[in-house]
Amino acid sequence: MKDFFLKWYEYNGWANRKVISCLEQQTVTDEKILSVFGHLMAANFIWLNRMKDLPKSKYELWGKYDLIELRTMVEEADHLWMSFLHEHENFDRIMKYRNYVGDYFENNVQQIMIHLVNHGTYHRGQVAMLLRQKDYEPVNTDFITYDRVISGQLND
Repeated sequence: MKDFFLKWYEYNGWANRKVISCLEQQTVTDEKILSVFGHLMAANFIWLNRMKDLPKSKYELWGKYDLIELRTMVEEADHLWMSFLHEHENFDRIMKYRNYVGDYFENNVQQIMIHLVNHGTYHRGQVAMLLRQKDYEPVNTDFITYDRVISGQLND
């Protein structure tokens, strides 16, 4: 199962780097686009802090972030998640926590980790749609594209 999570989070980091590069290259300043991407990035820190039993993340779930802050968030989240994955062997455990608004839940860490990448895929799709609506060119972040890149079938 660990190999699955390593690949899953390598994909997540790759996809987030593709999006931030796309936003930077086109100098996107649209508040809604940056807000949605910031939301998906903030979720990475919020969930990881819960899993590591750390204080609440400094990143607001729906904060306002510029491209520089978003680039930092992408790089930091990727580093922290990959470190977490390499430092642990088993993610099949129940985590008890309070969500962002204080409601109590118990969930399996593996399921949360799957959710987080799925959540990112959902919001990257929203970012792509918003980019098109504003006459920007989105980037392909499909998992199969990532798999083709790492297998040498496509150039990144």
